[in-house]
Amino acid sequence: MKPQNPFATGVILAILMICAVLLSIFFIDRPLAALSFQHFHETRGPFVAMTHALDWIELAAVLILCWAAVIFAFGKSLGARGLIALRATLALFLAMGVKELAKLAFGRTWPETWVCGNPSFIRDGAFGFSPFHGGAGWAAFPSGHETVICAVAGCLWVLAPRLRPLCALAVLAMAVGLLGADYHFLSDVLAGALLGWTVGLFVAKLELPRAARV
Repeated sequence: MKPQNPFATGVILAILMICAVLLSIFFIDRPLAALSFQHFHETRGPFVAMTHALDWIELAAVLILCWAAVIFAFGKSLGARGLIALRATLALFLAMGVKELAKLAFGRTWPETWVCGNPSFIRDGAFGFSPFHGGAGWAAFPSGHETVICAVAGCLWVLAPRLRPLCALAVLAMAVGLLGADYHFLSDVLAGALLGWTVGLFVAKLELPRAARV
């Protein structure tokens, strides 16, 4: 049997995810957001708490970066596990920058009104994209939380296979929290997952040659 081409498999999965995003935009986003608002608006506390897991991950990333800087300053090696932690941290920070650019480019409104009276689907029936509109009220797509969590998970998925169950659980829990709290449409979450996973795989596979001294 001919061995599978990882790149071809990745392209196929990415195309399937893009199709899922488009299907969600046209058929699932609005009814799901309305359903979430109807059933969980008054009891969204547990879902909101699930999304705050990212706060702790970001704090850990800052601490890892500071720790790595101290280790390097003393000319020491991080070791295999330390290098994996550093790569996952770099994936997180790269994802934070990429998702902001993507949010600006797509300019999508939110399911609910959160900041400065932003137009939303629940309150105003607003649903759509205004590319490069700018502003916090037009920054729903893709989900930043899902992008960042998937960047870390994607990186660890490659470099630390033993952590794969934990990675899958973290990604799923974040998605459930975002949808249950009505923070995002389903397509926002799916797009964030695709973007973040791509960033994570990129950082995991990236070879960084040592620069020559000049």
